[in-house]
Amino acid sequence: MKNLKNMRLKLARVEKELSQDELARLVGVSRQTIGLIESGNYNPSLSLCVAICRCLSKTLNDLFWDEQADQ
Repeated sequence: MKNLKNMRLKLARVEKELSQDELARLVGVSRQTIGLIESGNYNPSLSLCVAICRCLSKTLNDLFWDEQADQ
């Protein structure tokens, strides 16, 4: 099962009407990388997280903060 942060990333991308390929090109990675992040199979670097957030007009907390880690 996908965790919440991966679902938030996909939802934010879809809300901006971007395909995985379009987002990947904007942040300088492959479409496969975006797919792996969304599926929870890749842990992106902080710089990639920031680039994704900028493209999607979101904060790091909006997309990548794991509430479970605090509990």
